[in-house]
Amino acid sequence: MSKKIDVIEDVKKKYVRMALETGKISTTARKAGISRSTFYKWIDQYKDEIQDSMDQEGIVSLSDDPTKEELMAKYEQAMKLLGEKELEVAMLKNILKKNEYQ
Repeated sequence: MSKKIDVIEDVKKKYVRMALETGKISTTARKAGISRSTFYKWIDQYKDEIQDSMDQEGIVSLSDDPTKEELMAKYEQAMKLLGEKELEVAMLKNILKKNEYQ
């Protein structure tokens, strides 16, 4: 394939992935500047490949209905990360205060 075709394929795949991640097909088609029917053809063409890639990266598409357990696991992971960041900020503020007095 030529470079131009490869670039076009990559752009199509990018938009299909965006739609699968957000679950917003009409909005993504509008952003791509194409009709929904054309976009659905892209999705049919690339969905399996993109979905496999997302599965390998651990990304759950919003078009799939997540289970309560999956949502709770993500919530707990986010809260843990938030707690770590809050602790990091508090430690950095403490270091800054100590440096002001020296």
